[in-house]
Amino acid sequence: MTIPLVVGVDGSEASLEAVDWATDEAVRHGVPLHLLHAAAGAHEASGVIGAASERARRRAPTVRPASEELHEDAASALIRKGRNAFALVLGSRGLGDLAGMLLGTVSLAVAARADCPVVVVRGTAEHRDGLFGNIVVGVEEGEGSGAALQFAFREAHVRNCRLTAVHAWNPSSRTLTPRPASSWYALEAHRRPPSQVLDDALRSPADPYRHTRVDPRVIEGPARRALLDAASAADLLVVGAHGRRGHPGLQLGLINHALLHHAPCPVAVVPRI
Repeated sequence: MTIPLVVGVDGSEASLEAVDWATDEAVRHGVPLHLLHAAAGAHEASGVIGAASERARRRAPTVRPASEELHEDAASALIRKGRNAFALVLGSRGLGDLAGMLLGTVSLAVAARADCPVVVVRGTAEHRDGLFGNIVVGVEEGEGSGAALQFAFREAHVRNCRLTAVHAWNPSSRTLTPRPASSWYALEAHRRPPSQVLDDALRSPADPYRHTRVDPRVIEGPARRALLDAASAADLLVVGAHGRRGHPGLQLGLINHALLHHAPCPVAVVPRI
């Protein structure tokens, strides 16, 4: 049985935008769509689920979404569902979030702890609806970007669009004296020229997607700014997540945290395999 694409719904406009994005994604990949509404307290879920299901069917008549209502904390329910999901899709803000928040508390908690890719749907309609024909992926030194690159190549392939691979580097950190490294690979990556770091990272994930158009970009400067600039003309920004090593929340570093709050397009956070 094909694992589903799970989208969290709570009746907010942001969650309905997430339903739109998830419906399109389910069609592109040919996977089932699963709508999940979870809340710890008393709630009227039938109307929320019904409206979301109808919206998905209107957007893609071939989609027959499954639905589920759970009486438990939304973040915990979504994280549990993510253990057997193609991806989790969430709106950038929920009904219970305070005015002025850039990212909802549930979306942030799920992105920090989920075991599968998490897509936070944000940005204008042109960014959400794939009008730019461009996926952006951040590539870091070492082995941490492999899963994110696989995800990004697959997305570019099913959308038949360009993949922009961005590697940002800081010259002040690239000295001949190596910083502490946990592996020989990480040590060697620190010594390689930035262009080689990017070329090496792209080589293996590109093998199954030889016809995908790739635009490699090596940018001197902060990764946060480089990725936000590239995402201004993107349909999706893909970043890798750090391993938690038993501590919840640690897979969201400062850069990913900033991107989830400020990116002009949907953001996919992909955990390391």
